[in-house]
Amino acid sequence: MAHEVKINLQSKLVQHQDVEIEVKKDGAKLGKILVSKGNVEWLPSGNHVNKFRLSWTKFSELMEAHGTPQKVK
Repeated sequence: MAHEVKINLQSKLVQHQDVEIEVKKDGAKLGKILVSKGNVEWLPSGNHVNKFRLSWTKFSELMEAHGTPQKVK
């Protein structure tokens, strides 16, 4: 039940091209996270038409409301 997360970084600063992060669980693709300057998007596997978008402000609110707090190392 391990997740596999691959990231392809072309640069350290997100500028004109989204950073794509592929997420798999047990070898099956769950979807792709697209990170840009303006927002974060989730593209579920098998869905090539619709993606789910959150502004960074909304993402912050979602994580604080529903994320599990963890100590920073």
